[in-house]
Amino acid sequence: MPSSSALLGLIDLPGAGRDALVKALAGHGFDVVTADDVENLAAGVTLVVAHARAVSDRQWSSLVRGHPVLVIAETYADDGLLEAISAGVVGQVVDPLRHGAVLSRLIGKALEQRQVAEAHARERAELIERNETLETHLAMLRLDQQAGGQIQSKLLPPSRLSVNGVQCEYCLTPSLYLSGDFLDFQRFDDRYSIFYFADVSGHGASSAFVTVLLKYLCNRWLNEWDGESPEALAAEWLTRLNAELLDTGIDKHATLFVGVIDHQRRYLHYSLGAQLPMPLLASAEGLVVLEGEGMPVGLFPKMLYSSYGCALPSEFRLWLCSDGVLECLPGSTLESRLEELYSRVSRCSDVASLRAGLGVGRPLGGGAMEHQELPDDLTIMKLSGFDHDNS
Repeated sequence: MPSSSALLGLIDLPGAGRDALVKALAGHGFDVVTADDVENLAAGVTLVVAHARAVSDRQWSSLVRGHPVLVIAETYADDGLLEAISAGVVGQVVDPLRHGAVLSRLIGKALEQRQVAEAHARERAELIERNETLETHLAMLRLDQQAGGQIQSKLLPPSRLSVNGVQCEYCLTPSLYLSGDFLDFQRFDDRYSIFYFADVSGHGASSAFVTVLLKYLCNRWLNEWDGESPEALAAEWLTRLNAELLDTGIDKHATLFVGVIDHQRRYLHYSLGAQLPMPLLASAEGLVVLEGEGMPVGLFPKMLYSSYGCALPSEFRLWLCSDGVLECLPGSTLESRLEELYSRVSRCSDVASLRAGLGVGRPLGGGAMEHQELPDDLTIMKLSGFDHDNS
């Protein structure tokens, strides 16, 4: 069926033949305007039917560029027919009055193709506009993520600091711009220092928000602590944090290790919630995996966490790694990757050498790392002592 909005332009020399063709096209339901030549073609026509005798050879190219064109001729030998075909007309009909039905079908097909092309052009324009809008939103989101990453890095401790003879150094590499990994090391008084190492489930903005909450709560609880019962502090923090995360309703949980160093006794009090890999204590006597177990915080209500402890040698290195480290190690099983980690930790004296072996990016200020695509956030923390001056 012809489109109700389609207007055909018929280019042909005046005469009985053109009048008959107009009548034939009208009989097939087409609206037709005539023109003696290309220059006099009416504006707004949808498709052009042009007789080979009415268009010069040099005009076919420009005519085809502006409209879909069907060429008609009385015989295959008519001048201009080959030029029209070479220029790219959508079809040709010889003896159109005799083959009116064929001409009508070709016109209908050409109009349908034009409608499809126009629809595709509209859809393409809409897609380009939507892509531009999406790119703008993505750029804004990227800037927000980068700004959030900078703020998050300001919440971290200096990449290297010493408290009461114990030195802390670390690197933190987000898989995106924001990280679900977080850590801290703070002095309480001349005798005690507190540290924690957290890996929030997932990564990105929602996990990073949990690290901000963690920082706030731990600072508040540290200020509230009276310095009594250090052996119970780490487990108490885990219990309270478990309740806080459940109360938020954000469906986030975290693995967490909390430690209290008694510098006077040279003793570590700690508790943990599903820390993996387990902390590693290296000394002249060798490498020891700290004992302990506990559920992640933020999963189950009314959880209680156990308290653990161990003596710290006069020269020790306590290593804590997020599970993102395991993603960078060779091995087809968890056990083989853990063995590889133990081997590398035994050979490394500092975080930089362990990080270099994993092939991650260079460190940025504050212990954070340059943006690098990784399967998971990757964090390494090392505490060593007791032979470091405060800085």
